[in-house]
Amino acid sequence: MDSKQEIFMKKALKEAEKARDIDEVPIGAVIVQNDRVLARAYNKRNRGKIATHHAEILAIEKACKKIGDWRLEDCEIYVTLEPCPMCAGAIANARIKKLVFGAFDTAGTNKNLLRDILNDTRLNHKVEIVGGVLEEQCKSLLTTFFKAKRRQ
Repeated sequence: MDSKQEIFMKKALKEAEKARDIDEVPIGAVIVQNDRVLARAYNKRNRGKIATHHAEILAIEKACKKIGDWRLEDCEIYVTLEPCPMCAGAIANARIKKLVFGAFDTAGTNKNLLRDILNDTRLNHKVEIVGGVLEEQCKSLLTTFFKAKRRQ
């Protein structure tokens, strides 16, 4: 496994911990440009009561504002959980070149949905996908959170 990927995934995990600390589903995202963090975010959907406040969407918004463009062509996004269809669409629309995620989303029924969305022939942009980076740490954070929720 690429040590650079692990370094940035650890930063995404720190974001996920921030979400957990405010009782949000612990998912974090970091956008990297030229090996430097451009933007970071974590889930705020429950707190903001806004369906689109996923870590990936919030990080994309911050990165776009920071560089002054909606195109993030030379960027990579690191996310602690395999993105949902909405976030995958946002990643493709922002033209992010590479997605690196930690835990696989086992709740979904279509195991190839992410690849289907990000590599659809109707899109004029393809996203490189790497999954399973620090998978156990990412999965453990989510599992622990939901076990605690069920006990409540």
